[in-house]
Amino acid sequence: MKVAVLGSGVIGVTSAYYLMKAGHEVTVIDRQPGPALETSFANAGEVSPGYSSPWAAPGIPQKAIKWLMMRHPPLILKPRIDREMLAWLFAMLRNCTGARYALNKGRMVRLAEYSRDVLDALRTDTGITYDERMQGTLQLFRTQKQLDDIAKDVAVLRQGGVPFEVLDVAGCVAAEPGLAATRHKIVGGLRLPHDETGDCFKFTNALADLAAAGGVAFRHNRSIEGLDVADGRIAGVRTDQGRITADRYVLALGSHSARMVRPIGIRLPVYPIKGYSITVPIVDPAIAPVSTLMDESYKIAITRLGDRIRVGGMAEISGYNASLPERRRETLAFSVGDLFPGAGDIPAASFWSGLRPMTPDGTPVIGPTGYDNLFLNTGHGTLGWTMACGSGRVIADIVSGRAPDIDASDLSIARYGKR
Repeated sequence: MKVAVLGSGVIGVTSAYYLMKAGHEVTVIDRQPGPALETSFANAGEVSPGYSSPWAAPGIPQKAIKWLMMRHPPLILKPRIDREMLAWLFAMLRNCTGARYALNKGRMVRLAEYSRDVLDALRTDTGITYDERMQGTLQLFRTQKQLDDIAKDVAVLRQGGVPFEVLDVAGCVAAEPGLAATRHKIVGGLRLPHDETGDCFKFTNALADLAAAGGVAFRHNRSIEGLDVADGRIAGVRTDQGRITADRYVLALGSHSARMVRPIGIRLPVYPIKGYSITVPIVDPAIAPVSTLMDESYKIAITRLGDRIRVGGMAEISGYNASLPERRRETLAFSVGDLFPGAGDIPAASFWSGLRPMTPDGTPVIGPTGYDNLFLNTGHGTLGWTMACGSGRVIADIVSGRAPDIDASDLSIARYGKR
């Protein structure tokens, strides 16, 4: 079959690669001049199945009020007259219950664990490299309350069979020796030894090269203007350079997915949640991070990527904008400088922002729609890199009419009711 994939971020490229491996004739369409130039460009670098958790959780509404008052807030809300934003916020609040949190986290961990296994097989099969490291993730707690509150996460990890370690201060320093000088600032951590790190941009471009070598056609520098519908099916993709047709279509446009399908009657609850990162040159490798840390107080990820430190995080709800306020850079610089002073040249860091496609329940939307030849692979939020290979493999199986290796029935848009 001819399959058109809309979007060449990490989700679109992994979808295209596994569709190609399944024997399809694949075309990828994107407005950018190359792969991974938007949300996949400079993310935090984590491949963290064990840290796959929905933002919607018990206590989040109360925490959000506190976060908004912080000097370095992990959450920034810029209210506006925006029905799309308000609908998404109310839907997220409805998911802030214990029962929904457990359900959503279970879905996310299932997909993320599978994705880690698919990525591992891909490395073995292709030898792909991307500044990868397999040395785990450390969720770092600065207060005893944060450490005491991990019980619900530990319960889900146990249920899913995900290895973990609860560490005291000495254990944290043993895992990340660069913390030795700042050990007095932490009380403990939760370590996930099977998590990985890597440069998502390098990976996506390397995989795109493999896909192109296998016959995938990349149509970059083409703005997608809309989807044509005829006889209850998608009849083609309108671009600024003409119409492209296929037998089946996979939508992987991240935060822009919802606006693409709204004119054809699909209400997709995906909204952009803006994140920021800085990339810091390492000047002292001996005291730089070994792998990835999550600074729980500020919701900041600090990741070693070769000779660089990637520092990423925050959630800004402000619609579709890509501005770079200096205050956000200061928050990222504070977190890494406070925990790893002297490890990197912070003034020389590059600064970036991206729009994460977030669903109100945290789980991506993967699967069929009401149109029998249109499929969705979007809404991965902060976990697109973590879930990319598994999501690409799942959607390739669904498009091909095969049962995926994992249960994907609760990942489709059908979980939101009739739309």
